Amino acid sequence: MTPKHSASLRAWCGAAALVVATTVLPGCVAPAAAPTQDLRTESDQTDADRRARVRMELASAYFGRGQNSTALDEVKLALQAKPDLTEAHNLRGLIYARMGEHALAEESFRRALQLSPRDADTMHNYGWYLCQQRRFPEAEAQFNAALAVPNYRDLTRTLLAMGVCQARNNQWAEAERSLQRSYELDPANPATAVNLAEVLLRRGEPERARFYIRRVNNNDQYISAQTLWLAARIEHKLGETAQVRALGNQLLNRFPQSPEATLYEKGQFE
Repeated sequence: MTPKHSASLRAWCGAAALVVATTVLPGCVAPAAAPTQDLRTESDQTDADRRARVRMELASAYFGRGQNSTALDEVKLALQAKPDLTEAHNLRGLIYARMGEHALAEESFRRALQLSPRDADTMHNYGWYLCQQRRFPEAEAQFNAALAVPNYRDLTRTLLAMGVCQARNNQWAEAERSLQRSYELDPANPATAVNLAEVLLRRGEPERARFYIRRVNNNDQYISAQTLWLAARIEHKLGETAQVRALGNQLLNRFPQSPEATLYEKGQFE
């Protein structure tokens, strides 16, 4: 079986959040062997399998480095070796989407789903692509289809993506539900906490929003201009002037050239 793509490949499709993005490596579920057959091992792979696997590994690496044309060439070579390789059509869709070739991107995702109608990874990627195109009902349908796949191991990533997409469509209540489910499954994911805080602030619940953003900003490796600015906006909504000033000073000291620092200096909290 061709391995799933690396974490770097997920950066485009992983759920670019309202405030920050996250990259999650989903689990790889090998197909079960038929009871009357031996387990499939490396020795059972054909030369075409091996050529396709090598090309896919190269394509994933090039895609992760932003070398789209080279990645596309490698995918084409993988498909020459194995034309029915779902992962190759899936990755080709991501590459074309990044290149702005939307008709080809959609064709690639649809072909991947024709080959593997229950491939949740493709459903997630296609759903995120549709969200980027502001085709929100279609995107949500793909996310829900992925979530319904039995034993899907990456529920948190898809719930996060769906929540972000719902927020972009101003479906604040639905976004809160999706993000809350994602957070309950993986409370250590900072992107989920930040997006949930943003949604709660938009819904007029700054006290609850404060809880989630403080969990992020209490860990120095997760602090960014975006997280500090969100925290400042929450404290501003709560009328905590001293906290706003402290967060603003931290924002100016650590990220003086950021757009968020400019907004703070202008007092544009809304």
